[in-house]
Amino acid sequence: MPNHTVILEFILLGIPHTEGLQNILFAVFLFFYLFTLVGNLLILTAIICDARLHTPMYWFLCNLSVVDLGFSSISTPKLLANLWVGSRTISLGGCMCQVFFYHFLGSTECLLYTVMAYDRYAAICHPLRYTVIMNRKVCALLAAGTWFASTFHATILTSLTFTLPYCGSNVVDYFLCDIFPVVKLACADTYIIETVSFTDIGMVPMACFLLIFMSYIRIAISVLRMRSAESRRKAASTCVSHLTVVCFFFGPCALLYTQPSLSDVLATPIQIFCNVVTPMLNPTIYTLRNKEVQAAFRKLKG
Repeated sequence: MPNHTVILEFILLGIPHTEGLQNILFAVFLFFYLFTLVGNLLILTAIICDARLHTPMYWFLCNLSVVDLGFSSISTPKLLANLWVGSRTISLGGCMCQVFFYHFLGSTECLLYTVMAYDRYAAICHPLRYTVIMNRKVCALLAAGTWFASTFHATILTSLTFTLPYCGSNVVDYFLCDIFPVVKLACADTYIIETVSFTDIGMVPMACFLLIFMSYIRIAISVLRMRSAESRRKAASTCVSHLTVVCFFFGPCALLYTQPSLSDVLATPIQIFCNVVTPMLNPTIYTLRNKEVQAAFRKLKG
């Protein structure tokens, strides 16, 4: 057997083709990150402090805000350090944490959108039985189920990734540790992990998207059957915010997995959009059109 040095740390090359733009990118990403932290913390505080928002819809929105806080913190601080002081080194444990939490929180967000679609389906299609269908126990079980299933999902992917031997180059040609950039450095056959990752990562969003799509078909049918224009308007307004964030989440996923020939060109900007921009957009979308959340903010200010 040839002698190899076991890798204990990786070097993240950062965003390609950005030479000379480090200061501008640092300012932009720092703004996005701070806006994400402040926006999601405000939503959490407003929902917790206002008893009128202690409903299933806002309970799941709280969970989504926690996910966004964590998701934006997976890679952005390291990316900012890379841009500001050129700190590119990340330990093996840090790389494992990035892989685990990226897929853990990404899967949780995907499942939460599905649960939120079911909540809107129950509220609009079965309004008289809504409080029975979405009681506190059911809401707690649904939220706990999303976190538990995502933990299982991320543990499998991370374990398969880092049981491979890494004994060659330690340079990751990306701005964060993700499965596919990392396994390229393994000095062993990566067919199993690549097959499992493509299947697992592809199946979870596809199944969730189909469930959301079916829920909104039933919702659309129920809305069209409503006789009152005011009722139709209220029902539609409760779904607009959720549909918008669903499009921002599943749109980039669809681009990455349905256009493999363009993935090398689109992967980095799409990944940055998902990691940095989307967590900032979610609190903005839910507060721009939501009068109840705006009222809770005014109550906090008062």
